[in-house]
Amino acid sequence: MLDTAVDGIVVIDERGTILAFNKACEKLFGYSAAEMVGRNVKSLMPRRYADEHDGYLTHYRDTGERRIIGIGREVEGMHSDGTIMPVELSVGEAKTPDGRQFIGILRDLRARRETEDRMRDLQSQLIHMARASAIDEMGSALAHELNQPLTALMLYLDAVQRAAAKEWKVGDMRAQALSNAVREAQRAAGIVQRMRGFLDRGDQRRRLVDLRKLLDEALDLTRMGRRSARVAIKRHDDPDLPQVEADPIQMQQIFVNLLRNAFEAVQGVDKATIDIETRRDGSWVQVVIGDNGKGIPAAAMDDLFKVFSSSKRKGMGLGLAISRSIAQSHGGDLSVDPGGQGRGARFQLTLPLGEGIAGDGADD
Repeated sequence: MLDTAVDGIVVIDERGTILAFNKACEKLFGYSAAEMVGRNVKSLMPRRYADEHDGYLTHYRDTGERRIIGIGREVEGMHSDGTIMPVELSVGEAKTPDGRQFIGILRDLRARRETEDRMRDLQSQLIHMARASAIDEMGSALAHELNQPLTALMLYLDAVQRAAAKEWKVGDMRAQALSNAVREAQRAAGIVQRMRGFLDRGDQRRRLVDLRKLLDEALDLTRMGRRSARVAIKRHDDPDLPQVEADPIQMQQIFVNLLRNAFEAVQGVDKATIDIETRRDGSWVQVVIGDNGKGIPAAAMDDLFKVFSSSKRKGMGLGLAISRSIAQSHGGDLSVDPGGQGRGARFQLTLPLGEGIAGDGADD
């Protein structure tokens, strides 16, 4: 019966000496019955359990107070290779002519724990994806709703401007203020249009794009609602930077993620600065976005580009993971110099040039 049982069964005397050790226990702990019979059962326990076990037995013999007998609970066992594993332990007591004996029934919980962990991960991913989907939908609806009043505003301003042009003299402060209002309304409409394009997840196709122009648009999107006036933006653009074949919406997604992180990294920094550089390196184009923040802690580097891994209290951990995935799907990569010790982080996006463009550069 002992050897055919699915669960591990170990029998000990009242001093903890193992009297029986079935086949399931051999498989669970990696010891043979011959090795274990006659040894103290605490050799199957991690130190924190082993150091207390003899005391539990002595306390029970002296007082009769039950702390685990007849009560199943989760504990930890130790495999012969030193691996600590979760097990469910139920202990029964039997009185025999040779004295009291205790029967422990052990069930391996590793498979159940792994299943529970997978279920928790899946549930967490579903929650995160639901939040991301809700944000996309809310952003699209907001852009759509803002577009209509902005269009009406520009029409009204245009009508007032045409009517006022007949009465106001050139240089009139009112005319200048009205012109500024028209310009800002047009700028706001442009930002909303770019937001709609950024949130669009429809059929997207790659084409030749100017990364410097996409960076300009991404800066506009990122500055919305931020105290960007306090952050100095330094640009170092290659004037001869060639175009690359890419999905413009996805490129903007990368730039917005990196710029948003840079703006957050310099919050509270004296003379906050974000450096943006575009350059060509052989048959590759590189975009580098750095800041003068505190850098990325070494402890965060291993999980930096993993999905749903975020050090931010309100972050979902999607931005950098998605950005690297987009870069790699374009044949490039996204890497980081974490900085630290007085240096901020620097993210580098690397994208390949088309064969024709790369070939032109090789002849120089």
